[in-house]
Amino acid sequence: MKLRKLQEKDATFMLEWMHDESVVEFMGANFAEKTLQDCKKFIEWAQNNDEDLHLAIVDDADEYMGTVSLKHINKEEKIAEFAITVRKKTMGKGYSAYGMKEILNMGIKELGLSKIYWCVSANNKRAVRFYDKNSYNRTVDVPDIIKKAYTEEQLSGFIWYVYE
Repeated sequence: MKLRKLQEKDATFMLEWMHDESVVEFMGANFAEKTLQDCKKFIEWAQNNDEDLHLAIVDDADEYMGTVSLKHINKEEKIAEFAITVRKKTMGKGYSAYGMKEILNMGIKELGLSKIYWCVSANNKRAVRFYDKNSYNRTVDVPDIIKKAYTEEQLSGFIWYVYE
């Protein structure tokens, strides 16, 4: 397993998780309408985006297994928002834990962030179990700059975590 920059060859597998209802069920976006071209555009955009860091989690044969991200990186406040998604076939095989650990450490050690936040729907029992089992800290103290991307309705149904 390793992290690397997203590549155009990842688009097909990225679309796979986007169209898998069991993966996207509790995510806010409508991924079912995404196309292969949308995935390719995102990968190209990710290569030239200074505010976010999107990396592929890949296996030893360099096959895309998922994406880990640090979004809305704020160097002044030294904070960012974390996101992850993986293909269904990887669940329970350590890819999420590996990718998450690596990008969170990268955010703190290489980017000089002091805190990284993320949220998950309280209804997403699988994800909540994963974060709690891996001893990530829940928080209610989330900066407005992080919360601004969400509606009040969304915010009321989230569990927030922080890594520092």
